[in-house]
Amino acid sequence: MIIAISQHFKKYAGNLILVTCFFAGAAQAQLHVEISGVGASQIPVAIASFGTESIAPQSVSQIIKDDLARSGYFKVIATSGPLAETDSVNLPDWKSQGADALLVGSVHMENDGRFEVRYKLYDTTKSSTLSAFAVAASPQYFRVAGHKIADDVYEKLTGVRGIFSTRIAYVTKNGTNYQLEIADADGAGVQVAFRSREPIISPSWSPDGTKVAYVSFESRKPVVYVQNLITGARALIANFKGNNSAPSWSPDGSKLALALSKDEFTQVYTVNADGSGVVRMTTTSGIDTEPQFSSDGQYIYFTSDRSGGPQIYRMKSAGGDAQRVTFTGSYNISPRISPDGQTLAYISRRDGKFQLYVLDLGNNQELRLTDTENDDSPSFAPNSKYIMYATEMGGRGSLGVVSVDGRSKQRLTTQAGDVRNPTWGPFMK
Repeated sequence: MIIAISQHFKKYAGNLILVTCFFAGAAQAQLHVEISGVGASQIPVAIASFGTESIAPQSVSQIIKDDLARSGYFKVIATSGPLAETDSVNLPDWKSQGADALLVGSVHMENDGRFEVRYKLYDTTKSSTLSAFAVAASPQYFRVAGHKIADDVYEKLTGVRGIFSTRIAYVTKNGTNYQLEIADADGAGVQVAFRSREPIISPSWSPDGTKVAYVSFESRKPVVYVQNLITGARALIANFKGNNSAPSWSPDGSKLALALSKDEFTQVYTVNADGSGVVRMTTTSGIDTEPQFSSDGQYIYFTSDRSGGPQIYRMKSAGGDAQRVTFTGSYNISPRISPDGQTLAYISRRDGKFQLYVLDLGNNQELRLTDTENDDSPSFAPNSKYIMYATEMGGRGSLGVVSVDGRSKQRLTTQAGDVRNPTWGPFMK
């Protein structure tokens, strides 16, 4: 692991002096995506080149193809020549070529300099139209138009909302500079939200997608801040005696759960989103840390060593006794709850390996999702179907994405340096 196993839980408890070991090299480039697995069954979709898409900054049809292929649940059928949404199509012929759906469209230049992308999705089996709409985008945000169409295709064909137009945040290190970076879910469109010569860890998106909470060591100790991604302003949230760590937002954005050691032992607290109204939630003589609100706001999940080793517990967000959740394995940390409330993701150490597991909260069935050995920082996609996490391969930090059934897998890397601490942003309005 990045630090000694005996110290791993202490890192999460707030003893974070070793975080400078997390990174090596430089990283300030678009994330590169490698697909290493696909879904159990793939939906064959023919995606034609869009009419007049050559006038746009990028090929919108290629953006859509890449999104759907990356999901692991679609097989893109090769086509020849462009097809606009107004063109006549022979749907039985496309069905005979193996396509269950056909996607066509066109790109048009608006008078204000924006591009309008028009698209239509056909069901070849029923010879019917599944969806059709137009989306406008400025040149710098043209990729978003493609992502939104891919979201619609994903939802129409699977019944689950797509996550291609969402964003992710993560931490990189470039020389001696740490950076909190924001990117599209496919790793493109990287923007630096905050830079520091001291470590940055534990970013956490606000529910409305306008802010990110994180821990900065610029004061030579862990301090919690909230960064406004629209204005660039940031607010100090927690700078108490000792360690201030592991921020996590409540579903309504009104509060943050934190791990603070201001009263000797690291315990779970909540604060208002402006840093006021500090309330202690746990009272033990051990370590309680890594709090996470459930999606309905009714519970707080957290890591505690009260049973002798780190395990995951939950308590009502209004306070009260905590109940243990994980019982398999002697070392379970980093709880994350899926937005639909059905799945718990966490990191478990078994046979000396730190790997990503999920627990079905309905039937208590556990599943290991990764084959890597140094996994960290899981984060659910807002549709609950994918998990992003940090891992280490070849001595370098990278990000992985895996579907909750473990079948579809991706790896996101940079050309140089390490990338760590991912957090997946919410659906945008």
